[in-house]
Amino acid sequence: MNESNDRIDTTLVGRLARQLRADAIRASTAAGSGHPTSSMSAADLTAVLLARHLSYDWERPDHPDNDHFILSKGHASPLLYAAFKAVGVITDTELMTGYRRFGSRLQGHPTPVLPWVDVASGSLGQGIAIGVGVALAGKFLDRSGFHVWTLCGDSEMAEGSVWEALDKAGYYGLSNFTVIVDVNRLGQRGPTEFGWDLETYAKRVEAFGARAISVDGHRLEAIDQALTAARNTTQPTVILARTVKGRGFSEVEDREGWHGKAFPPEMARRALAELGEVEGLTVAGPKPASRSGQSSAPGAGNPDGFSDRPRYAPGEKVATRAAYGAAVAALGAVNRRVVALDGEVSNSTGAAEFTEHHPERYFEMFIAEQQLVASSVGLHVRHYIPFASTFAAFLTRAHDFIRMAAVSQANICLIGSHAGVEIGADGPSQMALEDLAMMRSVHGATVLYPSDATSTVALVDLMADADGVRYLRTTRGAYPVLYEPATVFTIGGSHTLRSSSADDVTLIGAGVTVHQCLAAAESLHRDGIAARVIDVYSVKPIDRDTLLEAVRDTGARLVIAEDHHPEGGLGSAVLEAISGAETPRLKLMHLAVRAMPGSGTPAELLADAAIDAASIDKAARHLLQADDGRSDDGRSDDDETLTA
Repeated sequence: MNESNDRIDTTLVGRLARQLRADAIRASTAAGSGHPTSSMSAADLTAVLLARHLSYDWERPDHPDNDHFILSKGHASPLLYAAFKAVGVITDTELMTGYRRFGSRLQGHPTPVLPWVDVASGSLGQGIAIGVGVALAGKFLDRSGFHVWTLCGDSEMAEGSVWEALDKAGYYGLSNFTVIVDVNRLGQRGPTEFGWDLETYAKRVEAFGARAISVDGHRLEAIDQALTAARNTTQPTVILARTVKGRGFSEVEDREGWHGKAFPPEMARRALAELGEVEGLTVAGPKPASRSGQSSAPGAGNPDGFSDRPRYAPGEKVATRAAYGAAVAALGAVNRRVVALDGEVSNSTGAAEFTEHHPERYFEMFIAEQQLVASSVGLHVRHYIPFASTFAAFLTRAHDFIRMAAVSQANICLIGSHAGVEIGADGPSQMALEDLAMMRSVHGATVLYPSDATSTVALVDLMADADGVRYLRTTRGAYPVLYEPATVFTIGGSHTLRSSSADDVTLIGAGVTVHQCLAAAESLHRDGIAARVIDVYSVKPIDRDTLLEAVRDTGARLVIAEDHHPEGGLGSAVLEAISGAETPRLKLMHLAVRAMPGSGTPAELLADAAIDAASIDKAARHLLQADDGRSDDGRSDDDETLTA
């Protein structure tokens, strides 16, 4: 079926909608699980979009001018897979034997293991937000005519991230972005917040700068007219479609209690009989127009004269957040796929330097951290390299988006500044003390924590070429540069800054505590105690070999100091890395922020948390005294593992 005429053929599109409903029922019943009723309510919307408006070359899912379709209500995956069957990219056999089966690409909620799926969906409220990022790329970077269509449910309109997304869509005037809301009135446990009150939805949508179009979601002509209007507007559009959950099968239409339940076989037979005969229709919808000698891909370089990698002299005091800004601006000069985003704190995170040199590739997300991450994922879809920055504490608001970015196999770079008690007088609300644990828990994530400006520059370069979610933790205060400009850094590496063949103890730090470890090592040295100092700039993956070597060389005496809560941070990373190896029994002092901090100077707060040089010195001496059979109070510890 190819709908190329201006007037919709409701008979053919109606047959397609019936087929989509039938296949959603068949697939979910065969699997014994799924969401057929949520799929059936949106079948008419999908049929019109698929046959008439989604400009897509199904044989070339990587075509730069393909439209993008994001199923935000990912639980309606039977509908999406039925659509893929209708366009001929999966077979009926795969649909019936693969859906929700172990090892199949037709997973319970869609993921990019399928080449026609941009991002993983299913965590509600995210598809709209990511769609905004894709639309930003299309309008401002690719300058392509593609359109971004997002189908969401009415339940997820209660998510705050939806309104963050619509706010940014309105702010940036994303006329290439359309949200289709399947307003079927019923959520998982019963009625939604506003039911079929389209007027309330419309008022809210319009308040955020989008155009609202209300339609009967089962009238094919009305749907077609709304989609046509959405493509020909100067605003983002939200189509509010009043639908009936379970449409097409009278036993479940608008009935509570059928969310997320596959029909038993006999019930499915009744449903298919009521739907009537379904032919094996194949859809050939519109394809993107060919460009005449114009490429949507930006060039690799930018001859603007701002391409020198920042260089810093050892001893020079520079904040790593400032070094980040200089590094990403320089990187953007040699790679036009590098873009930057920030959460209205670019003058603090360092991202302002990127805006000065590459304003056309900078996107301000204001105080909307969920949208900050979501836009980054959307930009990744269009093969850009996003660097998104904010205060590290506030990235915790977006944890679900970061988690789902990993499921989407997204390549994004996140930068969290102002980490730990080191920030000083602002107090605990601004102190990231959980971020390392959060980011380490993300599947496949890279977690980096530089101690100086030189390592920051090197790690920013490495982030651009890495895969998956990459996180860089930066420091507020200025600290001496430790490394020569030519020093080599690697993801998964570390640097041993001080060592000898006679080392008595190993001091392990990252970021600000590296400087405290060095100061402690110097004070120990004055009393004839040799301390090895390791800068664990790559927290995940971590340099296991260097750590194990230190354990064996220094009598298994380790002092780990981190500006982070004890759970899940540097200490956890070190212990997980060396577990299972044959080593002497560890003698460990783990210094971390264990009490709730308050306001004060950085020096006061580091000391109060017992992660400053004096505390590290004391911990090292305690380990050595314990090995001599004496604790600080004179008692014997008999080689016990010590923690603090």
